[in-house]
Amino acid sequence: MRPALENPMKGIVCKVGSVVIFLAMQTFIKLAGSDIPPGQVTFCRSFFALFPIIAYLAYHGQLRSAFHTTNPIGHLKRGTLGIISMGLGFYGLLHLPLPEAIALGYAMPLVAVIFAAVFLGEAVRIYRWSAVLFGMVGVAIISWPKLTLFSEGGVQAEQAIGAISVLLASVLGGMAMIQVRRLVEEEKTATIVLYFSITATVFSLLTVPFGWQLLAPEPQLFLIAAGFCGGVAQILLTESYRHADVSTVAPFEYTSIVIGAVIAYFIFGDVPSGHTLVGTVIVVAAGIFIIYREHKLELERRAARQAGS
Repeated sequence: MRPALENPMKGIVCKVGSVVIFLAMQTFIKLAGSDIPPGQVTFCRSFFALFPIIAYLAYHGQLRSAFHTTNPIGHLKRGTLGIISMGLGFYGLLHLPLPEAIALGYAMPLVAVIFAAVFLGEAVRIYRWSAVLFGMVGVAIISWPKLTLFSEGGVQAEQAIGAISVLLASVLGGMAMIQVRRLVEEEKTATIVLYFSITATVFSLLTVPFGWQLLAPEPQLFLIAAGFCGGVAQILLTESYRHADVSTVAPFEYTSIVIGAVIAYFIFGDVPSGHTLVGTVIVVAAGIFIIYREHKLELERRAARQAGS
């Protein structure tokens, strides 16, 4: 049972707030320029996110306890998967229109269902398998026009590589989600968030020899702002799950496609293509169905536990 202080509306507000601020983070990264190495972008995103995260933990008196961990190897695995996923995702973000990058990123929860069955031994029935296959069709519809542009070369080939990068990021992100689900069995949320930001910061520094750039003040400010936004959004996301069930707030993740399309149009002049719109509808429908099934299964598990007790 959740504590009596559960406040679903506050959880929804925090979730939508995290979506908006994550979109602001992505916007700042795109404004910084497409020629910045992904490792450099990842460092700024991770390092400057530490400031609001540490301030938040200190305010709640959780900073000292957040550093305590019984599973450093687990955090290292989660950090390794997350940092590579983040770098690939940022590369795709820099080379794709914002709506398409967002829509392709929706493949992550679909992949997580597959990995949960393979690595965690979770029972995934025909309904969720059907939803995953349906969602993958949507992903194919979104990405196929980009992938067929390899033969044309130039900028279009960069967009094709960007689409592949986002899809690979979703695969690794799905693996990272499985690792997080293992960690939450024994680690506090604050510890997981803090160690990921620290690990991502350290690992991204290893990309310095691969050609970091000396940035002008404006793109550097954009990357710093992106980092702060990432930290604040992570805090709001954590708070959303503190006040409401995952099944209550998770569907609001899909508000990002509407808000992202508005931002993309007014700031970058991007208009979603027909393929993107059709594929996004399919992927979102699959994602919401999976959330619904997860919620229904959780209710069944709770009923079984109560009956057993």
